[in-house]
Amino acid sequence: MLFRRRTRRMRWLGCYRLGPLWLWKALLVFVAIAFAGQLLGVIFNKSVQPAARSLFSSSDAQELSLGSCQPRTHVMFLKTHKTASSTVLNMLYRYGEERDLHFALPLGYQLGYPLPFNAHRVKGYRGPRAVEFHIMANHMRFNKPEVEKVMPANTLYFSIIRDPVALAESSFAYYKEVAPAFRKAKGLGDFADDPKKYYDPHLRNNHYARNLLWFDFGMDHNANFSTGLARHGVAMIRQAFKLILVSEYFDQSMVLLRHALCWPLDAVVSFSLNARQQKPSSFGGLGRSWVGKAAVAAAGVGVRGGRGAKEPPNLSLTDEQREKLRDWNALDWYLYKAFNQTFWEEVNRFGHAQMDEEVALLRTRREVLARVCLRDGGKPVEAHRIRDKAIRPFQSGLVKILGYELQPGLDNATRQACLRMIRPEIQYKDLLDAKQFPRAQPRQGQPGEKSPGPVMAAAGAYGRQDTARTGERLSVGERGGTGGQKAAEEEERDWDGSRLARRNQTLLRGEVKGRLR
Repeated sequence: MLFRRRTRRMRWLGCYRLGPLWLWKALLVFVAIAFAGQLLGVIFNKSVQPAARSLFSSSDAQELSLGSCQPRTHVMFLKTHKTASSTVLNMLYRYGEERDLHFALPLGYQLGYPLPFNAHRVKGYRGPRAVEFHIMANHMRFNKPEVEKVMPANTLYFSIIRDPVALAESSFAYYKEVAPAFRKAKGLGDFADDPKKYYDPHLRNNHYARNLLWFDFGMDHNANFSTGLARHGVAMIRQAFKLILVSEYFDQSMVLLRHALCWPLDAVVSFSLNARQQKPSSFGGLGRSWVGKAAVAAAGVGVRGGRGAKEPPNLSLTDEQREKLRDWNALDWYLYKAFNQTFWEEVNRFGHAQMDEEVALLRTRREVLARVCLRDGGKPVEAHRIRDKAIRPFQSGLVKILGYELQPGLDNATRQACLRMIRPEIQYKDLLDAKQFPRAQPRQGQPGEKSPGPVMAAAGAYGRQDTARTGERLSVGERGGTGGQKAAEEEERDWDGSRLARRNQTLLRGEVKGRLR
């Protein structure tokens, strides 16, 4: 009896407090339908939703004021020394790699430098117009007729220059152990006070110590200055190059370059590469660097054991010494003043208001990418602090070359895009070389022999290219004498093993005349 009462009470509670049973069934059916609809909606949305935009995808802001121009894909960049040219090279590497363009790569790491460029220095070159090359940008001593054998007629030529005093400071820091004139001087100020005391034009690598821009443009850097000679040289450069950038105004230069090439903003956004440490906190010397011996081998200088760490070079200058350096580099100084004036004429035609707007856009974009891509807020770090050895910058001279570390936790697409922006030029060249010439096989080592890393291999290549040790005098042929015919006989093998045998008449003419062609 008591059990029946409790049963009736429970039914009453279920039917009247919690609702009738049919209501619960209807509610369950409604929930099931809603869940199924939501699930189908998610699937449908995923099937029609456009792909998420990449951080590096172009935006409306990136196409600001580009108009209806077509992107230029045939580009020749004369990579001058110590002018932020490594940063520009990275932009060209990135743009070409992302679009599968064909690079005119060197057999080693430079296009025959410091000899005037010869077309056979390009890997895979098979004669004029036999192969289409899109981008040429590695170090060379400019020689226009030979460049024109490699690059098509519609190629855009450009380069970059720097104030000769600032260039001399950087050159002294990088090449003090390479250029005999710098090596003998206690400091840059000591050299500036009396350059002729240290400078011998016949010593190999002394071109780094005088009119280095003039030399890179293919002209005689030891010629006595005259206004007529300087004007003629500037005129020849104007005839060959559509655009000359100025290192001191790098961002403005990138805006002009972007419009000249009709490239998107991200193509010219960059992080400073191959920069030296200005005030080292501690200097471990070449012997303690992870690539110290590689740097020395690249410079053609032997490692001196037992002498301890070397101090960084003294670069301090007085105002008077700065003027003396301008006089010593008079041809470079004239060139710099001429093209600095031309640069600002270009800015005037472009419009200062538009220039300011696009520079601000470029800098904002650089800050955004630095926050996304780089650790430590984008601050450059010493090579030994970079965990990934594959992106450690090559160390050269008595200064430390800084690099970057990637932000951890990036998705693969973003990481690859960020990696392109910080990859050092030697490693990047090796990567492009492997992609462009996949048949090339590395030398098989002997059992137990360790394969050299990319940076060490680069050092060996640089060392082979500059076969003479620092301080050796040039041969008669290298000075343009009668023995040059024999010196110019070359026999090399290209990337696929085919033999390259030739009489390099172009090199002879370039070394003798020393004129831009």
